[in-house]
Amino acid sequence: MTPMYVLNALIVLGIVVSAILTVTVKRTLSSIICLAACGAFVSLEFIMLQAPDVAIAEAAVGVVLTTIIFVVALRKTGGKGEDEK
Repeated sequence: MTPMYVLNALIVLGIVVSAILTVTVKRTLSSIICLAACGAFVSLEFIMLQAPDVAIAEAAVGVVLTTIIFVVALRKTGGKGEDEK
C-alpha cells in the first residue's frame, strides 16, 4: 500500500465517523462541530482528488459559513433542542 492510499483511506474513515457522530450525538452544539469536521474531511478529500477550487469552496461554505449560521441559529433559539429540554 502506498502512503497516499493510506492517507485517502484515513480521510474517508474520518468522513464516515464524523458523519455518524453528527447524527448520533445528543447535544446540538456537538452535532454542529461534528458536521464541521465532516466538511473539513470532505475538503481534504477534494484536495486529494486534485480539485483545489472545489476544496476551497467546500471549506468556505460547507465548513465556515454553515457552522456560523448553525451556531447563530442555536444561540437565537436558546440552544435547546427537543432532546435538551
